[in-house]
Amino acid sequence: MPGLFKPSRLRSRAGRALPDNLPMHIAVIMDGNGRWAKLRGLPRSAGHKAGAENFRRIAAFCKDIGIKYLTAYVFSTENWKRPQDEIDKIFSLLCDYLDESLATMEQDKVRMQFFGDIAALPQPCRQRIERVREQSARFTDATVNLCVNYGARAEIARAAERLRGGSEPITEEAFSAELYTAGIPDPQLCIRPSGVMRMSNFLLWQTAYSELYFTPTLWPDFSKNELLAILRDYSKRPRRYGGI
Repeated sequence: MPGLFKPSRLRSRAGRALPDNLPMHIAVIMDGNGRWAKLRGLPRSAGHKAGAENFRRIAAFCKDIGIKYLTAYVFSTENWKRPQDEIDKIFSLLCDYLDESLATMEQDKVRMQFFGDIAALPQPCRQRIERVREQSARFTDATVNLCVNYGARAEIARAAERLRGGSEPITEEAFSAELYTAGIPDPQLCIRPSGVMRMSNFLLWQTAYSELYFTPTLWPDFSKNELLAILRDYSKRPRRYGGI
């Protein structure tokens, strides 16, 4: 089986067009799968399948061009409100993806981490997540973070609870160390496809200084070329962090 993160053919055609100052960490809200399916008269499950396939392509491309960290919003704490058959399909696709990751791990050499309340997931997903997390921990080429049963407010409350009662002052650094992303640089760029312009409880602490990019493209149609265009736009944005 070829690796999930096999080199992208697009790089040889467009590699020279990459800006010099690529972000080290990109975060993506993978939105629009259901609408993509509806526009085509397909069940929502078909949209989630197409979205999962596109994530494979985008993740492979990010690794290929040198993006060190990619964080993706897979399933939010609010997504439990959806119909059960849709939830079951999402977790089935996640299990398939994790099985593929295990099969190609030695080729891909990508570390995979999972942010969120994993204990609440179906047992087959939990088992695969633990295996992937453990077996990929030694890889350093790139890191893919999957936010599953994740909510930023819950993450912040969890960090506050961990720090409660301590004798030391609570600094930003101490707080960051209790987040799921501890040890990972904050994303410099956060992308949301589908035309929706809000963060939807995603990495609220970590994206305080992220460049935000919203595009009307539905996630299954979000392409490598569009990502390249966003990266070029990112490279032109001044990042002063309050300075001049």
